[in-house]
Amino acid sequence: MRAFIFDVAEYWIRFGIDGWRLDVPTEIDDDSFWQEFRSRIKAINPEAYIVGEIWEESQRWLQGDQFDAVMNYQLTLSSLGFFTGKHLDLQETRRAGGYCNRIRHLTGTEFAAQINHVLSLYDPTINQVQLNLLDSHDTPRFLTSASGDLASFEMAMLFMFTCPGAPCIYYGDEIGLDGCQDPECRKSFPWDDSNWNNSLLKYTKACISLRHTYPALRRGNYQCLYSSEDIYVFLRKQDDETLVITFNVGDQDYDLTFDVDALQLPEGPLETIFGKSNASVQRGRFIALKLATRSAVVFSKK
Repeated sequence: MRAFIFDVAEYWIRFGIDGWRLDVPTEIDDDSFWQEFRSRIKAINPEAYIVGEIWEESQRWLQGDQFDAVMNYQLTLSSLGFFTGKHLDLQETRRAGGYCNRIRHLTGTEFAAQINHVLSLYDPTINQVQLNLLDSHDTPRFLTSASGDLASFEMAMLFMFTCPGAPCIYYGDEIGLDGCQDPECRKSFPWDDSNWNNSLLKYTKACISLRHTYPALRRGNYQCLYSSEDIYVFLRKQDDETLVITFNVGDQDYDLTFDVDALQLPEGPLETIFGKSNASVQRGRFIALKLATRSAVVFSKK
């Protein structure tokens, strides 16, 4: 049986696929099996991507000798708990077997702590390739979990494209496809574009473009700068490129200020590259005016 599985895996890599997404690989509870699987795949294509469907913390599998990444449901749970706010449909979301009672409402401070924890679990090189997702064929769609609230989904989408990891879009999310727990989350894609949410599609494309444009979003360091009940702010930095990403999940506009003296950012205005707001660094403090309710803004500073 081992030889058969390895033969299949090698055949398709030689055929030209980019990697393997492994369904519930923990059911083969044998490190040597997956170590050999990896060595065989990487011998054919060192760039092949091996990602496992594991819902829990996965240190055992991410030591560099088995998988490149796992499906980062830890990040998914955190995003559902924070960005949805009062719109989170706990009953429907908890129907997903992997979520159960693990999901709850999160403040910005709790969200920041959870993200810091998730990023501390693995080596930074692993974090850069973790498969980040908002939903999947095994969960209610994010938009359904958010009771149809588009702002929740848009903020979560932007976070996924600006945080460390490899963003993954489940088909149809980009045009507003909803769906409860399986089988509704697996329904057919609506090819009639008159049924699409084209505004959401445009927003999704803008998030993708942002990530392509700024290398710091792909490979830069991550640092949480500020969090409160409704606010979460973090930094991505690479070389001389610094981006500050802000989220306001609250129900009112917010004037934000906090100390950044330790970052040694140059004084003066920041460039707004996504969303609407103005920000600057003055006397070692970051100041952003009128962060709109239920929205996100990305600033750039060089």
